[in-house]
Amino acid sequence: MTVNSMLDLKDKKILVTGGAGFLGSYVVDVLKKRGVPEKAITVPRSGKFDLRDMFVCKKVVQGQDVIIHLAAKVGGIGFNREHPGQLFYDNAIMGIQLMEAARQAGVKKFVQVGTICSYPRITPVPFKEEDLWNGYPEETNAPYGLAKKMLLVQAQAYRQEYGFNAIYLLPVNLYGPGDNFDPQSSHVIPALIKKVYDAKKEGKKSVEIWGTGKASREFLYVEDAAEAIVLATEKYDESEPVNIGAGFEITIGKLVEKVCKFMGFDGEIRWNRLKPDGQPRRMLDVNRAKHEFGSIAKVDFDKGLQQTIKWYIEKHDKQYI
Repeated sequence: MTVNSMLDLKDKKILVTGGAGFLGSYVVDVLKKRGVPEKAITVPRSGKFDLRDMFVCKKVVQGQDVIIHLAAKVGGIGFNREHPGQLFYDNAIMGIQLMEAARQAGVKKFVQVGTICSYPRITPVPFKEEDLWNGYPEETNAPYGLAKKMLLVQAQAYRQEYGFNAIYLLPVNLYGPGDNFDPQSSHVIPALIKKVYDAKKEGKKSVEIWGTGKASREFLYVEDAAEAIVLATEKYDESEPVNIGAGFEITIGKLVEKVCKFMGFDGEIRWNRLKPDGQPRRMLDVNRAKHEFGSIAKVDFDKGLQQTIKWYIEKHDKQYI
């Protein structure tokens, strides 16, 4: 493990952008469990604080010791294909301006959360951090992935020129209770859960799934991701990016089987092969995270998936099963 001084967060003022969102709410909970007083945690809501405005960025960073930048515009394959311009501009400009405002304000540490979508379309599995620049990202999410990757360039450049302590984390697809289930912008697990839920409730005999089912993905339970981000905030101070993941992969076909099994749906799965699979395979090498700050995924995938399904069903229909 790299020898770094442990950052004690209990006496720090911490800004968590996106802190009211899916991942952000879990990060805030972990910070509180670490002993950070609630009054020391600031969560700027997007309706009031538009981080695309530099004046707003300068305002929210004032008096802060640590910034954990989670705020992002995100979505699944369909959303990425429909809104590449928005995804590029909004994600790039928010991060670039917030990091610059933080540098100007003398913030002690800046934690930038990136995305697995930044990796090249064809990357040896498991993805290693040193492979990040070896090709162009998968086309359906390239604008989003590249926007986020530019923030790694900024973090490294600011460390080199200004000695600014910015770190960069690369999480895989997250899932868990409280996820985004909006079919217009959700990722694969919540989209599948909602699709199967709706089919079962409406008495349908089949569901249509995009692609071939052959593509693989890695999924990390949201609580594990939040723990990893806080660990990195406390312990990691280097310029190199760090993968945050569970170190396993599952095909979309196998994932659909699990969702159907856990939800008691025995209808037909119809694969729409005219729709894209996205990146062929995704799985991270997570050794750097383990070595540098001891991040280890704890929640078993089947258990986490069942907890996510249970949360969604209880939220929508307690008589469902």
